[in-house]
Amino acid sequence: MVLQNAPLEVSSVHLFALENAEKHHTENFELVHLEPATPVLRRGQAFRVELRLHGRAYDPARDAVRLVFNFGPHPSVMRGTRGIALLNPRAQPKERLRNWTATVAEAQPESLVVEVTSPPDAPVGVWELQVKTLFKEGSDAERLSKYEGDIYLLFNPWIPEDQTFLDNERLLEEYVLNDVGKIWVGPHTGTRGREWVFGQFDAVVLKATMYMLERSRMKPQVRGDPVLLTRKISQMVNSNDADGGILEGNWSGDYDDGTAPAAWTGSVAILEEYLKNRSTVRYGQCWVFAGVVTTVCRALGIPSRPVSNLVSAHDANETLSVDRYYDEKNMPLEDDPLNPYGNDSIWNYHVWNEVWMARPDLPKGYGGWQAVDATPQETSDSLFQCGPASLEAIRNGAVGLNYDVPFLLAEVNADVMRWKRDLSGENDLGYERIDSNKYHIGRIILTKQPWIYDPNGDKDREDITNTYKPQEGTKEERLSLMNGVRSLERAKRFYQVPDVKSADVAFELEDIDKINIGEPFEVTVNIHNKATEVRTVDVMLSSESIYYNGIKAHPIKRASGKFKINPNNKEKLRLKVHADEYLEKLVEYCNMKICAIATVVDTRYTWADEDDFLVIKPPITIKLPDTLKVNEAAVAKLSFKNPLKKTLTKCKIRLEAPGLIRTARPVVQYRDVKPLEDVTLEYEVTPIKEGNLKLIATFFSKELVDISGSATVDVVS
Repeated sequence: MVLQNAPLEVSSVHLFALENAEKHHTENFELVHLEPATPVLRRGQAFRVELRLHGRAYDPARDAVRLVFNFGPHPSVMRGTRGIALLNPRAQPKERLRNWTATVAEAQPESLVVEVTSPPDAPVGVWELQVKTLFKEGSDAERLSKYEGDIYLLFNPWIPEDQTFLDNERLLEEYVLNDVGKIWVGPHTGTRGREWVFGQFDAVVLKATMYMLERSRMKPQVRGDPVLLTRKISQMVNSNDADGGILEGNWSGDYDDGTAPAAWTGSVAILEEYLKNRSTVRYGQCWVFAGVVTTVCRALGIPSRPVSNLVSAHDANETLSVDRYYDEKNMPLEDDPLNPYGNDSIWNYHVWNEVWMARPDLPKGYGGWQAVDATPQETSDSLFQCGPASLEAIRNGAVGLNYDVPFLLAEVNADVMRWKRDLSGENDLGYERIDSNKYHIGRIILTKQPWIYDPNGDKDREDITNTYKPQEGTKEERLSLMNGVRSLERAKRFYQVPDVKSADVAFELEDIDKINIGEPFEVTVNIHNKATEVRTVDVMLSSESIYYNGIKAHPIKRASGKFKINPNNKEKLRLKVHADEYLEKLVEYCNMKICAIATVVDTRYTWADEDDFLVIKPPITIKLPDTLKVNEAAVAKLSFKNPLKKTLTKCKIRLEAPGLIRTARPVVQYRDVKPLEDVTLEYEVTPIKEGNLKLIATFFSKELVDISGSATVDVVS
């Protein structure tokens, strides 16, 4: 028997997961297609909920229905972590309000379809839904029904009311919905786009992201603020604060107790391991951190892209300069004598992220792209976090604006200053500045062009240097840097020291773009004596292998000497390095540095320069049928050559692509590879959805890492 004067009984609550997803641009999330389906919604946008009724129909005159949405452990209306939407029988004006709203969309005797709209600033993450019903006439009795499942609420860059709004559909397709991309790595003379599978729609990604935020102890009420949330992401994607972050950084070359950074081809395997083991994953380097940040941000609905700064400064003491020190005999000093807390360095390249959002916390004009960096380098507010820093603030040298603008400004536009020990006692620093290079840092800043993908070249790269600084050498560029210098006391002191003059002998170190592995190379310095007198020059040339973050690995060859050069004469000094002198001393990624330093004895003028270049390894070639069919296995043929005259051991090959059947093994253990051997490997792939499939392969061994390749193929049903 049904009591007509009792509260309405809701037997079950149903969310139209797929139907809502198609309207919310979330239909690609695997969670929406699993059984049971998990709703993935965007804030500030209407979605439908079905209330299935038992006993009697809904009567708006007699029934009060409340949909209660809860977020976090202690939900509160005042904090914005509880939303109470009182069901209105009539549609409201199409205004997006700051409160949760619910209106009747369809009313049937046995069901009620409700259209709900969340606030456009609601916290982002997992919400719970309860339905409370009350009979209006003469009873305080209340019935409670609960939706038995999680509801993911994400940022909504498609609507103007959301702080992440990006008014360009094509850019949203790239920076929120594209699940494969490229990250540019390598020195500026030999950069290449490294393919990366972001995989933000994989079922594990949102779950791992929620676990990361739980570990972060970020207050639930501020998780709707993209400024604070991306700052927290930059902290939690690394693990340097002992906070249970996702990745541990390692630049040592020793990865036996984890996975070598070069072995990763995408973010999903990292997040899967993080969630499964509930512990930090070993190991990452800058592009791996940036790849994971891109995945997490795109999954949450924040437009994001990885950005590569070729020749990137690490300013350890906020001088907006990279300082090199030499003793009185022109020998480089290993440690910075003026900074006991660390050394400046120059990375061949460094990768961070940009995220798109308005910045209501800053003056007008500083919204748009913001830089965030999860690679742990320096602390900010006592934590290893960096950003978000407005690109407009970086470009203007506005170092007083939040967050970490001085560090980012130095990364892209610091001067390289060389200092030589001064024994005269005339300089209060104890060192005189012998040179200042205004052009070396931030040679080019790259990201992937929207909706272009070149698997075999760099037609898809986009130069965004001008968004970080005006063109090098212009008055505008110098003014930008000096704006920052004037606001930092330590920087002012370094920039006020004049360079040593009397440069009547000119020196030039010839750049090396790149060489193929096994080829010789030369360190070459051109010298021009412009004086009318003989000059005596004391010179040293050297070469060394380096890690990509600028840390020295092994010295390879060095030569020094003193000679005379006649008036108005030119000389060319060469140091030839043969393959057998450097092959055994290469470290991962095969980066090399050549250096030259010279002193004109007669005038005490000292000059120094350096150049980094890449030793190129052969790529992996991937061959596939012209087309693949959904749920039908096909064979991918991978081939590459061992370029070394020694056996490669502990070999592994990783093949990854979004849209492949998950039972496929992403990592294949492989036998030892003989010296100079041509290798061919067959790998079975089974696509599970139509479209353009991008496959990415990497080979890594104890002796040689970071051999990679990619291919694209169309998948049809």
